Order: sequence, then structure tokens, then C-alpha cells
Amino acid sequence: MRENSEFELMLNGYGLTTARILYHFPDHPHLIQTYIWQDYDLAPKFPALFRFIEFWKARLEGPLHSVTYTHKRLIAPNEWRKVDGELLLH
Repeated sequence: MRENSEFELMLNGYGLTTARILYHFPDHPHLIQTYIWQDYDLAPKFPALFRFIEFWKARLEGPLHSVTYTHKRLIAPNEWRKVDGELLLH
């Protein structure tokens, strides 16, 4: 199956989601580390972000402390128009 390009994802309503994940070190639980995750995702359900969080819980040793995120659609429907012609000026 062919992976969608970033432009195709944006046209289909995906936006850039960035999550700041704070987690406890496995060997030193009193220390907290930051991890930044970024991908194209669909608001408001955020399936890619929740898949990553479930992967983290199942496969990685550092217990999560907190997750904060932001989401921005990069192309809105009113910003995209089809152009049927081209005019060249010298």
C-alpha cells in the first residue's frame, strides 16, 4: 500500500500534532525526562497519538507522567483553490 504524501494528508484534514511527553526514568523514578513526538493526525480523536501512547505503555519501560499536545491544521478548506488557467506577463 502506498503511503500518502504530507500534502495529501493535509488536504484530507490532517494537521500537525506535537506532543510533549514527560516520563519517569525506569532506574530512577524520581527523575523525569521529556520526549517530543510529532506526526500528522486527525483532530479531535487523535488516533496516531493514542496509538503511540498505547505503544509506549506496552513496550517501553519509562512510566508516563503526563502528555500535553497541540494541533494545527496547515491547510484549511478556504485556503485551497483549484486554478484552471495561467497568465504570463513579460
